[in-house]
Amino acid sequence: MGNMFLFALIVGIASALILIPVYGNNKSTDKKSHNKSTKEDRKFIPGAIIAVLVILIPSVYAFYYFTNYDRNLSSLWVLAIVVTAIGAVFSTGLERKVKALLFVASLVLGVYFLTAFLFNSDEKYEIAKMDQKVEIKTFDEKETPASVPPEFARNKMKKAFGQVPNTSYYELGNLQIQKVDNEYVYIAPVEFSGFFKWWKGKETPGYFTLSATDSSDNPKFIQSTMIYTPSSFFNKSIERHIRMQFPKHIFYGDVQLEIDDEGKPYYIRSFGEYISARNGFDVKGVVVVNSKNGSTKSYALSDVPEFIDGAVSPEIVSLQNSYFGNYIHGYWNSLFGKSDVKLPSDEGTEANVSPIFDQNGDMYYFTDFTSPKEGVDSMLGYSLTNSRSGEATYYTGNPEDSYMDSQGALQIIEKKFIEKKWHGEMPVIYNFYGEASWLTPVLDSNGFLQNYFIVSAANPEISVFGVTPNEALKQYKTALQRGGGSVDGSSNADEKQTTGTVLRVYKEKSGDFTIVSFLLDNKKSYIISSEKEQLVIYLKEGDQVNITYLDTAEDFLPAKEIEIEGLQ
Repeated sequence: MGNMFLFALIVGIASALILIPVYGNNKSTDKKSHNKSTKEDRKFIPGAIIAVLVILIPSVYAFYYFTNYDRNLSSLWVLAIVVTAIGAVFSTGLERKVKALLFVASLVLGVYFLTAFLFNSDEKYEIAKMDQKVEIKTFDEKETPASVPPEFARNKMKKAFGQVPNTSYYELGNLQIQKVDNEYVYIAPVEFSGFFKWWKGKETPGYFTLSATDSSDNPKFIQSTMIYTPSSFFNKSIERHIRMQFPKHIFYGDVQLEIDDEGKPYYIRSFGEYISARNGFDVKGVVVVNSKNGSTKSYALSDVPEFIDGAVSPEIVSLQNSYFGNYIHGYWNSLFGKSDVKLPSDEGTEANVSPIFDQNGDMYYFTDFTSPKEGVDSMLGYSLTNSRSGEATYYTGNPEDSYMDSQGALQIIEKKFIEKKWHGEMPVIYNFYGEASWLTPVLDSNGFLQNYFIVSAANPEISVFGVTPNEALKQYKTALQRGGGSVDGSSNADEKQTTGTVLRVYKEKSGDFTIVSFLLDNKKSYIISSEKEQLVIYLKEGDQVNITYLDTAEDFLPAKEIEIEGLQ
């Protein structure tokens, strides 16, 4: 608080000295009257300065207090233009010339700030430049993606809000995903529902958690007192508290709640620096605040505590995706020629990006890129940005294939369930069994989860849906076999052969074909469609079989060929 008052005091004094003419503005030729006016001017100047200070210091203080604006000198450029212009108008002689020069200098500085975006696009692109690869690693049904859509999670939390004490004081805060104690969960803080509720309550009681991988899970309310929150006011507002501790930091993106493995809540906010002239942004670190006692610490990205997943805010990732997609050949090309320009999707769940986790439990922000040409739903590539380091990789996909973008996947879902008026949310591209595929949760008009839809990005006619992601994956494996997809021959799994006796058989109808699952005496299970081997419908317990299969390490190994002794 003291630092802000000192800042406002210095700005007020400097502005007053420029605004008020030091030598007065009298042009009288009469000596007596001149002497009299000089005495009056000398009396007037201190009074005028004091009057200006009385008005200006509280105004500057109030502006920076309520806006949480950074207190760097460069933030004063608008005020500098106004003050020097007024000071030059009301002064005379040499003083006017000096103040006019200050006005010109501040005006040039203002023009520089306002036009910096025209000239720093190359620097923006270099900062956002990504490593490039073709495809991500194969994902199989033994790994569970974070597939519960946030709209559904939020609805479930709202229905469980009765767990919160003094419910009428509070409302559900922003939802975000995190890994807590090796579990992927959604987290949403309980926030004040208005100023008077904060005035009476002073603190919030805790936060909700909900599994991000299990749609049948129920929300749990965790009691943990929080005093510094986004919905608190004055010095208990988390953004203002952070600004008071770090008056010169440049922040970008909203504050986010992070929970450590002991369940303690912390608020974090990413900071960095301008690329040039208060324009553009390059992330450098994160500020972490204990939401109960307000203790605050700043970390560089390389030193971020282990429990923090989203050190780089989704808003920053979305901004850098925009730099990478638009400025490959400079600013003007992004407007007119648009050579090699690719537009990041706006279908993400957090600031146009979607958080996902890899097989190691590390969180990434996913975004797909499409062509700037209208009416084209072809995906040009997709990016994964590490949420702790900010390092990003751009995947071009197989150049021989034309991949459908996320908007195209959502349109297929809308047409598939047009009568029920269901819609998709949070489309993410995975490499299922060597096939680039969109996995999308499907919700009804009330925001409740109905099923999971998987569609091939290269072959949109191959699509399935199931109640759970694993069920959809099993059906998708079969659909790929029928459609000649990658499970048939281009999966990364090794092709192997085995011989054995059938112990158990299970058959189920899937469209015009039968899906046969069977267990051999080697205690391994296999699956194959009658579309590939028609005689498999006659398979029974006790049969001797020779099979060729893909060793995907799944519970049911996909068989490519099967020979049944006595039937061949």
